[in-house]
Amino acid sequence: MTMQSILGNFALILFVLMVVTGVIWVLDVFVLSKQRRAAADEALAEYDARTAKLTADGIRLDSQLNAREKLEAEHLRQPTWIEYSGSFFPVIALVFVLRSFLFEPFKIPSSSMVPTLLVGDLILVNKFTYGIRLPIINQKVIQINDPQRGDVMVFKYPMDMSQDYIKRVVGVPGDKITYEGKKLTVNGKPVSYTAQDDYLDDESLVYKKQFQENLTGVSHRILNDDRAPTLNLGDVRDFPNKEACTYTTEGFSCVVPAGNYFMMGDNRDNSADSRYWGFVPDKNIVGKAVAVWMNFSNMRRIGGIQ
Repeated sequence: MTMQSILGNFALILFVLMVVTGVIWVLDVFVLSKQRRAAADEALAEYDARTAKLTADGIRLDSQLNAREKLEAEHLRQPTWIEYSGSFFPVIALVFVLRSFLFEPFKIPSSSMVPTLLVGDLILVNKFTYGIRLPIINQKVIQINDPQRGDVMVFKYPMDMSQDYIKRVVGVPGDKITYEGKKLTVNGKPVSYTAQDDYLDDESLVYKKQFQENLTGVSHRILNDDRAPTLNLGDVRDFPNKEACTYTTEGFSCVVPAGNYFMMGDNRDNSADSRYWGFVPDKNIVGKAVAVWMNFSNMRRIGGIQ
């Protein structure tokens, strides 16, 4: 499931705007404002000299103080482009820091994570829980935590780094993941499933089997479609470390390479994920999805993510 950032690479746009407005703000504070002050002082000196001469000649001036203040204000007034830059710079800088290092909003556009996340959910992604990364280049500089099985994670799609995907972490480095008969086995231990009421898919208007999946201690819901095969072998692509996987008509088995993660959507038969395009390298990680902060079609969606 793709999640396009607004206007493409929004982080890059924010960075450029922050730099441009910041440079203008600094230039104004340390150079341009002093030039305006000097020009105002010169104009005031000329005004005072002229006023003094007229007074000496017996010419009385009305509203002299008000005229002097207007003259000073006119010379000190910032040009519109400087005024707007100075006003926008702190706002842009704050937004850039917040979304680059703390939390970033995303919108869910497709149903691959149903029933956990629905189309239209606006989610918050924690950008620091897996480590501090430099914005734009996404280079990790401080290690904090590693992704764990069951985490709902946003990452750069390995086949197209311009796209952000969201899936659930099913396998961490070193895990052996087996998926047969639409059931997972992790390191030789079958994952437990508890049947729930069937789920009505709003897109297809078809009921799907719903289960509570206990993924090595993390409980969450998944969907299975009885009409769909366990795996569409024709959709499996070539990807790095594909030799770590074995595919059959019944399913597959993969050993997750070091520094990589195996991702799957909760809507198991309607998700293009690691089964088809491979592992997610650590360098692709964006952050952990932690909450739905808004869904304009369903306000009851607001809350945490399991």
